[in-house]
Amino acid sequence: MVGALIGISLLVFLLVIGVPMIAALTGAVAIGLWLGGQWALVMPQSILNGLGDYSLLSLPLFVLAGVLMNVGGLSSRLFDFAHSLVGWMRGGLAQVDVVTSIFLGGMFGSSTADIAGTGSITIPAMKKEGYSPGFAAATCAASSGVGPMIPPSSPMILYSAVTGTSLGALFMAGIIPGILMGLVFMGVVFVLARTRNFPRHGDLSWSEIWTTFKAAFFSIGMPLIIVGGTTIGVFTPTEGGAFGVVYALLVSVFVYRSIGPREIYRAGLASVQLSGELLLMVGLSGALGVSLASAHVPEALATFVDVLAVGDSMFMRLAALMVLAIIAGMFIDPLIPVLIPVIMPTLLAYQIDLVHFGVLMVMAVVIGQLHPPIGIALIISGRIANVDQIRVFKACIPFFVAIILFTILLMAVPEISTWLPNYMKD
Repeated sequence: MVGALIGISLLVFLLVIGVPMIAALTGAVAIGLWLGGQWALVMPQSILNGLGDYSLLSLPLFVLAGVLMNVGGLSSRLFDFAHSLVGWMRGGLAQVDVVTSIFLGGMFGSSTADIAGTGSITIPAMKKEGYSPGFAAATCAASSGVGPMIPPSSPMILYSAVTGTSLGALFMAGIIPGILMGLVFMGVVFVLARTRNFPRHGDLSWSEIWTTFKAAFFSIGMPLIIVGGTTIGVFTPTEGGAFGVVYALLVSVFVYRSIGPREIYRAGLASVQLSGELLLMVGLSGALGVSLASAHVPEALATFVDVLAVGDSMFMRLAALMVLAIIAGMFIDPLIPVLIPVIMPTLLAYQIDLVHFGVLMVMAVVIGQLHPPIGIALIISGRIANVDQIRVFKACIPFFVAIILFTILLMAVPEISTWLPNYMKD
C-alpha cells in the first residue's frame, strides 16, 4: 500500500509541476512496481496486455478520419450551416458554436479536437462581433464537451478497451445524453443572451439554410453513416473507423478538392502522434492498475466508497465514485485509462451498469477539462482567445453549473443513457 501511495503521489506531483502525462505516468508506474519488487517482469507484460484489446484498433482510425475532415475544410462548411440555423437568434454566434460542436462531435469525438476545429473559427468571429474574449473562450470550451459524448468518442473507445464493455452499446448510450447536453448549453446561452443583451444579426432565411445544407451535405453524412451503420449492425465500430478514413479521403480529395498529397501526409503525421500518445498511456495505465491491485488499493477504495455512500443506495455509490472521478479528472488527462483499472473491482462488486457508468465517466472527463489546475479545454480556448485560464473559467461558471446538474440527472435517471442500447439489443 505504501508503494502505491508513493506512486500516486508522484504522479500528481509531476502533473502539477507541468511534467508531460506520459513521462509522469511512466515514472509513477515504475516506482510503484519497483517498490513492490516486481517491476522488471510485470511492467512490460502489463503494458502489452493493456494494448491487446481489439477495440483499440478503432481509436487511430477515428483520429485519422477526424484530422482528415478538419484539414479538408469541413469544419467551416458545418459552421456556415449552423450559422444559418441559429445565427439569427440573440447571442447567435454563441449558439452557432454549440450547434457546430454537436455536428463535429460525431467527427472528432474529443474535446481538444473540437476546440481546435471550431474555436479557430467561432472565437475570432465572436470577438469581432463584440463578445468578451473570456465569454467566447468559455462558450467554446464548454460546448466542446459535447464531442466526447456523441459517437465516435475517443473516451468511450478507451473505456471499452479497459472494461471490455461493448463499444457499440457505449456509442449508442452517448447519443441521447450528447444531444441533451447540447440543448442544455443552448439554454444557458439563451438565458445569458437575454440577461446580458447579446447582439442579434439578421433574420431566419430558409434559402440560406438550404444553400449551406447542400454545401455541408457530405460533411454531415459521415457521422450519420457511422452511427447508423454501427447501430443497425452493418459494421463494427472498428470497421466504422476504417470506413470513416476512406470516406474522409474521398470527400476531401474528390468532392471538395480541398486537400492534396502534402495535406494528407501532414494529417497522417498528426494522427500518428496523437494516437501513439493515447495508446502508450493506455498501456501504462494497465500497468498502473496491476500495481495498485497488487497493493490492495481497490479493496481500500471500496471501503472508502462505503463510507461516503450514505445508506445502501446505488445513487449514493455512484455519487461517491463520481466525486472521486471528478477530483482525479482535475489533475489527470486522459482520466479513463488511469482511473478505471483502479475502480473496476469496485464497479463489479457493486454490480454497477458498466454502460451507464461509461457515460458518467465521459461526463467526469468533460468536467475535469473545464476545471483548473489542468483544465485543458480552458487552456486551449484561452490561447485562441488570448486570455488567461482563470478568466475563461470564471466566464465558464454558468456552463459548469449546468454540466454538474446534468450529471446529477444522468446519475438519477440511468435510462437516459441505457434506454437506446437496451432497445436496440431487444
